[in-house]
Amino acid sequence: MSKQTSQSQGLLHFYLTSNQLFAIGTMKVKEIVPYVPLTNLPNSHSHVIGSASMRGITVSVVDLAAAVGFRPVPAEQVKSCFIIVVDICRQTVGFLVRKIDKISECRWDDIKPAPVSVGEHAFISGVTRSDDKLIQLLDIEMILEATYPEQFNQTDIELTLPEQALLSKMNILLVDDSATARRQLSGALDSIEVDYKVTDNGKSALDMMELAAAQEEPFQIVVCDIEMPRLDGYELTFEIRSNPKLSNAFVILHTSLSSEISVDRAKQVGANNALTKFDAHELTQAMVKGAKSFTSDNSNAAMTDQDADIDSLL
Repeated sequence: MSKQTSQSQGLLHFYLTSNQLFAIGTMKVKEIVPYVPLTNLPNSHSHVIGSASMRGITVSVVDLAAAVGFRPVPAEQVKSCFIIVVDICRQTVGFLVRKIDKISECRWDDIKPAPVSVGEHAFISGVTRSDDKLIQLLDIEMILEATYPEQFNQTDIELTLPEQALLSKMNILLVDDSATARRQLSGALDSIEVDYKVTDNGKSALDMMELAAAQEEPFQIVVCDIEMPRLDGYELTFEIRSNPKLSNAFVILHTSLSSEISVDRAKQVGANNALTKFDAHELTQAMVKGAKSFTSDNSNAAMTDQDADIDSLL
């Protein structure tokens, strides 16, 4: 793997209006089913139009058009729609869409950041083109946060004072292209008063790490998403491990995909830890583990120096 090589991902294209194409990564998708009758869910979010039993699991179904700001699908058109069932952020959810277009293969570096004009609260994580058509990639985490806010506001972090003090001494870098994920990661560290730097893509993260290393203030802990444009989490980890000036960093890869495959591959490319995001307690404990590894390395180095001094006196 090299900087010139870019990972690719499958994209599922679909329509939320009569002419606007959107997409999500196929790794998030469990299945696509034609519309099935739904059971009403009292006291649910207005975008949740009901639930259905699918393969023995009760799945809430969200009108995706309404969730991103379009008009809800009219009742008389619902039966012609499809439900995309996704497994993400440790939950299974169905998204109602008007029409399925196709599945395509897309290189990460062909995905561009969402235009500034859409605003930071838009549900778009990036854009690309396929067959000369503009495809808008949806930020599923942000949509779920808006629909199920209580599941995304985690503040139950328990650290001892020594652990908090240890983390506060670390140079920490957070990397994620999802605005929702960045808020979660930042919020977790803000709540325990630990400083950090943050960026929204792997290429920027690599540049920041190289600059910090050149200034002899290297990042010691890197928390990075796996799915990102320009340079994904796997590639970033590979680049870190391939550069002697960066290779000591403790790398934590995380993903919204509820998949052991992603976690296994993260470890194969050299990540120290891999998590299915987001659990604030698990994340901070992984970071504490990384911080302790530096303390242990320093202690071992000091002991080695002391042993050398003793040997010189013998």
